[in-house]
Amino acid sequence: MGWEAWFAVAVIILCLGVLASNRGQPEVVLMGGLTLLIVSGVLKPRDALSGFASEGLITVAAMYVVVAGLREAGSIAWFVNAVLGRPNSVMSAQLRMMIPVAAISSVVNNTPVVAVLIPAIADWSRRHGIAVAKLMIPLSYATIAGGTCTLIGTSTNLIVNGLMVQAKQSPLHLFELAWIGVPITCVTLLYLVIAGKWLLPDRKPVVTQYDDARRYTVEMVVDKAGPLVGKSVEQAGLRHLPGLFLVAIDRRGNSIPAVDPTEQLEDDDRLVFAGVIESVVDLRNIRGLSAATRQVAKLDTAWAARCLVEAVVAPSCPIVNQSIRDGRFRSLYNAAVIAVARDGEQIKKKIGDIVLRPGDTLLLEAHPSFADQHRNARDFYLVSRIENSTPVNHQRASLAGLVMFAMVVSVATAQLSMLEAAMLAAGLMIVTRCTTQSAILRAIDWPVLIMIAASFGLGSALEVTGAAAALGGSVLSLSQGNPWLTLAIFYGATLLLTELVSNNAAAVLMFPIAVAVSAKLGVGFMPFAIVLMVAASCGFATPIGYQTNLMVYGPGGYRFADFLRIGVPLDILVGVVTIALVPLIWPFY
Repeated sequence: MGWEAWFAVAVIILCLGVLASNRGQPEVVLMGGLTLLIVSGVLKPRDALSGFASEGLITVAAMYVVVAGLREAGSIAWFVNAVLGRPNSVMSAQLRMMIPVAAISSVVNNTPVVAVLIPAIADWSRRHGIAVAKLMIPLSYATIAGGTCTLIGTSTNLIVNGLMVQAKQSPLHLFELAWIGVPITCVTLLYLVIAGKWLLPDRKPVVTQYDDARRYTVEMVVDKAGPLVGKSVEQAGLRHLPGLFLVAIDRRGNSIPAVDPTEQLEDDDRLVFAGVIESVVDLRNIRGLSAATRQVAKLDTAWAARCLVEAVVAPSCPIVNQSIRDGRFRSLYNAAVIAVARDGEQIKKKIGDIVLRPGDTLLLEAHPSFADQHRNARDFYLVSRIENSTPVNHQRASLAGLVMFAMVVSVATAQLSMLEAAMLAAGLMIVTRCTTQSAILRAIDWPVLIMIAASFGLGSALEVTGAAAALGGSVLSLSQGNPWLTLAIFYGATLLLTELVSNNAAAVLMFPIAVAVSAKLGVGFMPFAIVLMVAASCGFATPIGYQTNLMVYGPGGYRFADFLRIGVPLDILVGVVTIALVPLIWPFY
């Protein structure tokens, strides 16, 4: 190898070392390495930055928009309420969650799926008295395994497929990966159910969400002819809401305290709840319930553009010692009060009749600009916007699901390429107003996209300098030219890189080595491409091996050793299944 190749390898090793030591953000570290390659002249700027125009990268970005549409329309929340049901044991809960989650992750990019499901699964586990640590790792592992079943299940598959197109290799069909993905998923789920009983910890998260929490009093009304009319409190899912308590029902002027779970809901019932803000946000998104205060309907701001804001009343507020109605709060601030918190006490009044006191914390429905306009005003001590509090548009849930279904069908029937279908579906989500521009900007994980684009540049450096060919030769010397042994060594090297760095970076860096190794062996490239996709996706042994592992680390109250204990055996098990089956499904010759 020339000095350029040695320099490229040194830069990549430096980046991997920094990433493994957690001393920098991945996107910053990889962009720094790319900068060194450009400044040194090893890479031309056009080659170094080609990843930003990659087909795989644009497809991943488009999929973020599609998932944003599904989330904003309430399609994923519907899944939690309708599919998970009531488990009668930990094993039952794991199976109820993992099977549908793996299926969803096969057709929806798994990272945003986990992001949406974490709070829902946490609430579901508390509601049914199951330790959340028994469910969070299975949630992550099920999405990882399910993502290996199709081309769109994980960004890694999309990235590798895009690289194959650039390398003039035959791209994969949408469901082609199912031949290896389905066995991997079955093995993973079976392993978690059997071994999880002993290997998964039984502890609470480091931070308990509802300890010493600020509690709001909020009123909701049952919509006329809505889906909750005629259902009991328990059937409507309102009995064991985490951090939320149904205090009473006001029915046509008659109060029903100590509500029985069998009590049937009627239209125009006013439900009085007391609970924490996260649960109030969830309550607001339940289909069939609306805010009891009529002021919400009179706001000038469009429904889809609203959010929730917390504001603490200051003594200088002009309507202190007046009721919310008499003080004309909505007219004064163009915001509607939907809940009030006061020193942890339950306020037994309708929202409009509550007399404001200094120190009251108000939960407001308003335009996002409210927080900026009143942050320094004398009327409030503190104003803060609640993240992810845009209301769910239930009326468009079926439309969002139809767009997703059409995207999958168009790719499965080869009517459109993955890129074309994803971009068209993303455009339809916007045009049909299943999601908004502001929601899209929040949904797209920009650091992940930058990291992927930078990884393309580093992988290109290995290829153009000849380092990939030299490293491929080293792999061949270890395996003595045996294709099966070469494949196993390649899988192990990719998996190790994935566990130490990240899935997408490992896939991009190992791709040119896979091309070089298959060419030197004189065998087909497809077995190495499939093994690359699986090894770069199935990093179970460390929290940093896959982004979903890192996402569940805190909510599950895990330690690093928890992932090692349950993940290392699964890494070995999945590796054996993959190496045994891939050459039989995609032969070397």
